[in-house]
Amino acid sequence: MAPGKMHDGEVETDAALVQRLLAAQFPGWADLPIAPVASSGTDNALYRLGAELVVRLPRIDWATPQIAKERRWLSRLAPHLPLAIPVQLAVGEPGEGFPFQWSIYRWLGGEIVSPEHVADQRQLARDLAGFVAALQAIDTSGGPLAGESSGRGVPLAERDEEVHAALAELGGMLDTEAALAEWRAALRAPVWDAPPVWVHGDLQPGNLLAIDGRLSAVIDFGCLAVGDPACDLLPAWNYFDAATREVYRAALGVDDTTWARGRGWALSVALIALPYYQHTNPVLAEQSRRTLSAVLAGRVR
Repeated sequence: MAPGKMHDGEVETDAALVQRLLAAQFPGWADLPIAPVASSGTDNALYRLGAELVVRLPRIDWATPQIAKERRWLSRLAPHLPLAIPVQLAVGEPGEGFPFQWSIYRWLGGEIVSPEHVADQRQLARDLAGFVAALQAIDTSGGPLAGESSGRGVPLAERDEEVHAALAELGGMLDTEAALAEWRAALRAPVWDAPPVWVHGDLQPGNLLAIDGRLSAVIDFGCLAVGDPACDLLPAWNYFDAATREVYRAALGVDDTTWARGRGWALSVALIALPYYQHTNPVLAEQSRRTLSAVLAGRVR
């Protein structure tokens, strides 16, 4: 893998490329200042465009279908949600040596959610649960099914091969026997047999924004799908502490079997991400380690 890149086949981008793309396709925005945005995201390179816009360039080919999915669905979901979500303003075409479609969004201000930026974690848990509940309540007719447009929201058993491959890579880095036992416990939980619901699929701290200490926006809907709601329990282990985890669960009214699958989602996402990103994305790697610690600290015996 090339230095500084997270994926084999990742496309290189810079502000000069963004300026050329804008000049060729959206000249009305071409004179605005352009600056790269530091992000732990893995699918898109971000560039601030003036004060009100952001350009997203896919890093890798498998990220490009997200553009059409967000174009179709975000404007339909937004009126039903209690928090801000991204607004796609334009879609650019391949050009200037860049091989993929790309997109321009309205910039959403705020700070990445953290204890420093959100003092009342219990309120954060309730606010996020309110967003998730509202999302789940939206009509799913014609929505992108889990497994077809996103791997999030599928039955956990479909992740078994990837989990075992990750465990094989992580020998010596964590208690793989404990992780395997926890994974097997999650697989024993009954599958979701109710109608599928909308899931964001990637509720990790980097995709949550706060203003004045309150959750204000949820971003990056690349994993959006219609499937098992358990995958949107990820914040219970990838961010919240044990006490706040229970606030989140109570606010969503999660039953025992869905909670067990949620643990499995948190475990599997962290296990798969850690060996993949441990040398290229330190923020995501550290988040994966924290998630694994949280899951294994409450092991199912």
